Amino acid sequence: MLFTAQVKVMPLKDLLDPQGKAVLGGLENLGVTSVSDVRIGKNIDLQIEAATKEEAIEIASVAAKKLLANPVMEMFEITVN
Repeated sequence: MLFTAQVKVMPLKDLLDPQGKAVLGGLENLGVTSVSDVRIGKNIDLQIEAATKEEAIEIASVAAKKLLANPVMEMFEITVN
């Protein structure tokens, strides 16, 4: 069966996000002052051939842990449809 896994990778909350700070500064320069914080991450879609949804989640998790996310600086979240 073919599953689509979405892996959302975000910087850890305790770490500075320089891209997010730059975007926040840009928004302020444009007059958008109601935004108090910006965090920039990445969204990765994987097409996974697996027997079950649980197996697809496990495959996506292995991919995220080994390649897609840096556990020192990032966390990840997986959803499978």
